[in-house]
Amino acid sequence: MFLLTAGFANARTERVTIQGDHGKLVADLQTPDVMPKHCPIVILCHGFTGNRNGGLERGIAQELEAQGIASIRFDFNGHGESEGDFVQMTVPNEIEDARHVYNWVKADGRFGKIGIAGHSQGGVVTSMLAGKLGKKAFKGGVVLLAPAGVLRDDAIRGTVAGQPVGEGDPLDPPEYVEVWGHHLGRDYIKAAFWLPIYETAAGYKGPACVVHGTADRTVPYTYGLRFHQQWKNSEWHLLDRYDHGFGPHPEEAVKLAVTFFTKQLKH
Repeated sequence: MFLLTAGFANARTERVTIQGDHGKLVADLQTPDVMPKHCPIVILCHGFTGNRNGGLERGIAQELEAQGIASIRFDFNGHGESEGDFVQMTVPNEIEDARHVYNWVKADGRFGKIGIAGHSQGGVVTSMLAGKLGKKAFKGGVVLLAPAGVLRDDAIRGTVAGQPVGEGDPLDPPEYVEVWGHHLGRDYIKAAFWLPIYETAAGYKGPACVVHGTADRTVPYTYGLRFHQQWKNSEWHLLDRYDHGFGPHPEEAVKLAVTFFTKQLKH
């Protein structure tokens, strides 16, 4: 057990490694002190250049634990403590990372219903994996927090995370682009150009919750609204004047996610 950041209580946390698409993934499995048989669990997916210790991920994990629900949050390849080079990261191989984590959870006999949540690019990964695996895989539901459905449109416009990809044909990008201190590889850009985000996500027909902020300048809230409109069995929460990370009060997004999962996983 270890002490989380200020505002968090002690948590039962087990560090695990899971084989991913580009090497081993480092994950934190957080469980209630008294864990019931077939304990419900939520997989948490961080965003672009983030890691498993982001405030949203840790906050959701802590509040889920208080409700008797386990969680597993992990670093995607090339992020945090996981193996792999960031320059080789793409959304498709992050989807495979998340699939490996799902398979690991399924193979562990301690857990029952599974839910999944993702922020920003992690929301895109979450939506597409849910579309591929279907509602039987995620009986605990799906939560998207400011899902970055804009990333395909950005690639078509020749930008990534607000940075220009370079001169010329966006289908022939440079070897890498410098983004927020990271080398983002050409494979990411090329994959993003053709990424069937909403088409793939449409395969999911189960319960969902989509949360976005009106002040999100990274991903306009209309991209989150489109998921809600596509998923007929979804909740929509638009937070007035909240940004991409749900400032000024990220705990509001945490509360919405945990309330949704508690309803889906505990009944």
